[in-house]
Amino acid sequence: MQEEQIQITLEELKKGSDKVLRKVYEENRDKFLNFARRYNLSDEENIDVYQDAYIIFYDNIMTGKIESFTSSISTYLFSIGKYLIFDRMKKNKKKISSEYNLSLVGKEDELITGIALNEPEMSHEQKLLQKFFGTLGKQCQELLTLFYYRGFTIQEIMEAENYNSENVVKSAKSRCMKTLKERIQAQTD
Repeated sequence: MQEEQIQITLEELKKGSDKVLRKVYEENRDKFLNFARRYNLSDEENIDVYQDAYIIFYDNIMTGKIESFTSSISTYLFSIGKYLIFDRMKKNKKKISSEYNLSLVGKEDELITGIALNEPEMSHEQKLLQKFFGTLGKQCQELLTLFYYRGFTIQEIMEAENYNSENVVKSAKSRCMKTLKERIQAQTD
């Protein structure tokens, strides 16, 4: 039933329904703002982040980047918002609280990565990367996304993901990249 409702909501949004647009925005706003308070940003910054996340969400629907969801709309919005928060904190040079657990919201982060990699007319290498990136474990996907796509430093990843040291992050990143390269190489041999 919920999947059916999400699909109806997507169809209504694609048709430009102001009522559904407002409903989705309002249903998720307070939940997101409560979640975002963990990051020590101002209330104004949290509101800005939510509005930016919602604009990206709506734009992805209207441009056809989102055809259906494998998670809830809330999870998708929170995933976008989480990365926007990290970007804002990076710009503000703020540290991410060690009390934060990325698994609270990031269950469907591969949606973001999939959209980021889902550019039209991808090269053969990009298609291989997209295919095999999806076969990596959740932790590897998160680590590589933060480092290569979001531009986090090893130190920032260590703090965001609660690693014990920079060497642990470097080692994990190296293992993830090695696994990814081996899988791609096995396909091309």
